[in-house]
Amino acid sequence: MAAQHQSLEGLLRRVQGEYLEMPGLRLTTAQAQRLWGLDRAACDAVLSALVDAKFLFCSRDGAFARA
Repeated sequence: MAAQHQSLEGLLRRVQGEYLEMPGLRLTTAQAQRLWGLDRAACDAVLSALVDAKFLFCSRDGAFARA
C-alpha cells in the first residue's frame, strides 16, 4: 500500500516509530517526503500533528526532530 493511501493515524504511528528507533533523526519536509513516500500535503499534515502533540519540534533551519 502506498503511503498516500494510509490513514493519517497510521502515518502518525509510522513516523513516530521511525523517530523512536532513530533518536537523532532530523529531517526537513523534503527529506521526510522522500523517506516516507508522501506528497507535500500529507507530509505537512503528519509533521504538523506531531509538532502540535509536542512529539516533534521544528528547528530554525527547518528540520524536524524529537522534542
